[in-house]
Amino acid sequence: MQGVTLTVSQLNDYVRRSLASDPILQQITLRGEISNFKMYSSGHWYFSLKDEQSRIDCVLFRQYTYGVRFRPKDGDKVLLSGTAGLYVQGDGVGDLYRRFLELKEKLSAEGLFDAARKHPLPLLPRKVGIVTSDSGAVLHDIRTVAGRRFPGLPLVLRPAQVQGDGAAQDVADGIRQIACVPGIDVIIVGRGGGSMEDLWAFNEEVVVRAVAACPVPVISAVGHETDTTLCDYAADMRAPTPSAAAELAVPQREALLTAVEELRARALRAAQTGRLQAADRLHALEKRLLACQPVHHVREMRLRAEALRQRLDAAQDRKLQLLQQQLKAVTEKLRTVGPRQALERGYAIALKDGRPVVSVRQAAEELTLLFRDGRAQVRVLQSKEEDPFGNQEGKEL
Repeated sequence: MQGVTLTVSQLNDYVRRSLASDPILQQITLRGEISNFKMYSSGHWYFSLKDEQSRIDCVLFRQYTYGVRFRPKDGDKVLLSGTAGLYVQGDGVGDLYRRFLELKEKLSAEGLFDAARKHPLPLLPRKVGIVTSDSGAVLHDIRTVAGRRFPGLPLVLRPAQVQGDGAAQDVADGIRQIACVPGIDVIIVGRGGGSMEDLWAFNEEVVVRAVAACPVPVISAVGHETDTTLCDYAADMRAPTPSAAAELAVPQREALLTAVEELRARALRAAQTGRLQAADRLHALEKRLLACQPVHHVREMRLRAEALRQRLDAAQDRKLQLLQQQLKAVTEKLRTVGPRQALERGYAIALKDGRPVVSVRQAAEELTLLFRDGRAQVRVLQSKEEDPFGNQEGKEL
């Protein structure tokens, strides 16, 4: 059986397309050891992954490095997930690659690739500018993704030559011109995949400087995921494919609407909570204000005075009752031991000038005797001092 005759380029292209179309190779995990790790000013990481028998070259582009929580180094044993592909180098690529490195070193020294120069992508651009060929698949892919994610979002195309003589100047002019269109908030610069010669326009200094100087954020979508150009380093964001560039530039309309609805609900809840808190504070202030009013103090003093008066009245009543009880007891005692009781028992009281005579020495010639039922005037004939209840003899006065 006669085999197929291919050129070297045809074979490489066939292998590259075969790898890209194999679904198993689109998401594989490799176990190995990192070696020759390098991190460039662009933010991309280049390294090799090896085991005991083989090694494979790897690249992790800048937009994916943010999710790595450690800094890789040579000798690290890792598990890597990614896509397998073939980077094709054409004849004469050595000279081109040397020019690539020299220009990269020059522009990097000027700071054109510094992260501090990068612009953040807008959340919701008014218009998306596109600088690419008007006849390639790139424009179709961008339109398809943008239409699915945010129907009706304006896309403005500035057709540009992306390969051959004059392509670099045309791309640079296109970037400057579309950046001046009112409403353009982000620009996608790109083309499809190809060899290093095919992509060389995006390594030219005029394009790199135009991208770096652009006042509008630029997304570079040049070639396939394994292709890297100086335009990628200068751009504000690098996308592995034109479709990925459209996903970066164009937000999902439904996701934005959901986020807006969530923010509206949160704002409503915050407003309701704030209103309730303000009402509580107002009520507390009203209570404090009411407590500070003179009328309130007068009312409080009146209530306290009334309470004190009631306590005083109660104390007076208790005191009066006690005095009445004491008076009753004294009255009863006086009635028991008083002179009237003595008169009732048959005794008489001698009075002199209205005063009781309690001693024989006070006896005068005339006395008044007070009896139970009256009084009598008597004359004293004789008196003597003695114990009225004893047997001693009296003493004559």
